[in-house]
Amino acid sequence: MNTTDKHNAQMAKMTFAAVYPHYLTKVEKKGRTKEELHQVIGWLTGFDENKLHELIETKVSFEIFFQQADLNPNAHLITGLICGYRVEEIENPLTQKVRYLDKLVDELAKGRKMEKILRMG
Repeated sequence: MNTTDKHNAQMAKMTFAAVYPHYLTKVEKKGRTKEELHQVIGWLTGFDENKLHELIETKVSFEIFFQQADLNPNAHLITGLICGYRVEEIENPLTQKVRYLDKLVDELAKGRKMEKILRMG
């Protein structure tokens, strides 16, 4: 699926720090924990607690966030719809990575088992 250049530019400029509280609220409202959220983010990006905290404090854009990430080799297994887009069909690499993260947070909030979210089988 094609996203517009404007949409891709907006995704690149958005800061992780601005979106993170929404992720946390979404999962906690559904009975999941901050630790589980960090586990999911860490699986996708390779970031530990300290790195996540640093990225939030320095208010990095998603572009910088994913430039510094060590994307999980199984990230391509994240499929399905998020925000009206089929993640596996998004052509812009950065937008796709942001939507991967959105999809994982969504799965966590919906109560999916952690081993399924982390694509362990």
